[in-house]
Amino acid sequence: MPEEAVTTLRAEAERFARVEEAFALLEVFLEVARPRLGAVVLDPVGLQLPPGLTEDRALVQQLIDELEQEPRGRSRVVEREFDMDDEQARWDYVRLAYSSDQATVWSRRRRTTYFEASGRYKATYWLPDSLKAEYFEALRSRGWAVPEDWLTAVAKRPKPWWKRGGR
Repeated sequence: MPEEAVTTLRAEAERFARVEEAFALLEVFLEVARPRLGAVVLDPVGLQLPPGLTEDRALVQQLIDELEQEPRGRSRVVEREFDMDDEQARWDYVRLAYSSDQATVWSRRRRTTYFEASGRYKATYWLPDSLKAEYFEALRSRGWAVPEDWLTAVAKRPKPWWKRGGR
C-alpha cells in the first residue's frame, strides 16, 4: 500500500504576528493528532524564551527554570518526554517547544516526524493528507486563519525507504 502524500508546512515563530499564534497552532495540532501520536519530546538543555514572547513570559520562564532543576541522566542525548493526554503537559510542551534547541512530535513507533522545532528558529510540520485536512478544519472551527502558504503547499509522496538518505 503506497504511503499517503505528505505536505511540508513552515512554522517558524517569527513568521506569525505574535509568537503566541505559533503556540496556538501547535496546541490545536496536538489535540487533533493525539490519537496518532507517539513520543512528544524536547531537549531540555539550554532552553531560552522565544524572542517576541509577550503573554505568559513569566510562566514560560518559570517552566524553563523548573526543567533546569530536574535531574538528568548520563546519556549523551537528553530528551524530556511529555504526556499528551495530560492537558497541563500539552500546555507546557507547546510553550517549551519554541524555547528548545530540539523539539519533536513523532507518530506511533517513531516512523514519521509530524512536527519539529530546531535551533529555536526553525519549525516545520510534515502532515499526511488526512491529518492535514483534520488539522485545517480544527483551526477554522476555532476561528484561526490557516496561513495562506499552508493552503497552497503541495503534498508529495514520500520516497521509498530504500531511497531515503544514506550514501
